[in-house]
Amino acid sequence: MSMPKDPAENLAALIRCPSVTPAEGGALSAVETLLKPLGFTVERPTFSEDGTPDIENLYARLSGNGPHLMFAGHTDVVPVGDEAAWTQPPFSAAIHNGEMYGRGAVDMKGGIACFVAALARYVEKHGNPKGSVSLLITGDEEGPAVNGTIKLLDWAAGKGEQWDAAIVGEPTNPDKLGDMIKIGRRGSISGIVTVQGRQGHVAYPHLADNPVRGLMTLVDALTNPAFDKGTKDFQPTNLEITSIDVGNPAANVIAAKATAAFNIRFNDTWTAETLQAEIHNRLDVASGRKKYRKGRKEPIEFDITWRDRPSHVFLTRDDKLIETLSGSVHAVTGAKPALSASGGTSDARFIKDYCPVVEFGLVGKTMHMVDERVPLADLETLTEIYGRFIQDWFERG
Repeated sequence: MSMPKDPAENLAALIRCPSVTPAEGGALSAVETLLKPLGFTVERPTFSEDGTPDIENLYARLSGNGPHLMFAGHTDVVPVGDEAAWTQPPFSAAIHNGEMYGRGAVDMKGGIACFVAALARYVEKHGNPKGSVSLLITGDEEGPAVNGTIKLLDWAAGKGEQWDAAIVGEPTNPDKLGDMIKIGRRGSISGIVTVQGRQGHVAYPHLADNPVRGLMTLVDALTNPAFDKGTKDFQPTNLEITSIDVGNPAANVIAAKATAAFNIRFNDTWTAETLQAEIHNRLDVASGRKKYRKGRKEPIEFDITWRDRPSHVFLTRDDKLIETLSGSVHAVTGAKPALSASGGTSDARFIKDYCPVVEFGLVGKTMHMVDERVPLADLETLTEIYGRFIQDWFERG
């Protein structure tokens, strides 16, 4: 079997697998095929939970004496959307004007392809690293993230696996390779507030109780005042109302209830628990302000439901990991990457409980879009960066 040294060939093999969450689509098998010539042992556990699809995952290890480096990522991708709008078929890995097209090209099959190529080149030139390398790859990052990385980490740790550092190959660069390394992530909490009213005819409001008025009061309390001004490492905490609904198609009916969904991205001023307590306090205070309806004396009746599991804020402070990766980026590109904790969440939020973790990958401009694509030159550059990092990180011991 030939060594998987060409990142473009590696990526083409992965893109041609239609691994739209939760389907494995052949993508994990393709990763296993790429890793076998390098001597990795590969395991592919499947995890389950009621109410969610079963998810197959991959854990591969190349063992050696010394520190243990993890590369983490996912082979699942989001749906293609309107396939007719693509200029190249979304699972063809077609190359046009020096770019490879395909769903997952940058998010994040490209990162996996480059890391494997970098490791293959390193092994061919230097032999196996002075330590261990593992790949922790899930098929559940773009989905509910219930049967993926969080359970794969627990499963591997239960087998005695320990890691000294991890890189997640998500597309972290906004414009060009070398722009940004992610060293942390804001937390995320989602919830739904429901206000109960009494249905009735709009011409007889005294016989009804309009829940929309109460909901407007509570929504105002959720969004004002600002939660904080931000910190040295993080943007200000931000709450967005993502939907308001009464489920009422009739123009002459006052609805029985109204709901508002919201999401909060929060910095390290808060924990998930203290922020939830703040939300409860704001709603409790606002519900008793008697703004619900003129003459109403009772507090606004509401319920709040927290959706899914909160994602916790974190910041990595491992100097060896950050400085080695920054140095590798600078050595290859000449750029000094910004160290950022901006953006959404990723599976790094799970990995941070096991070892220091940073994120660095391709340019994310086309991720999740029609005609997702990556320049072949970027694949080569990222492979060089990863290769330099592998060499320097293991040499530092």
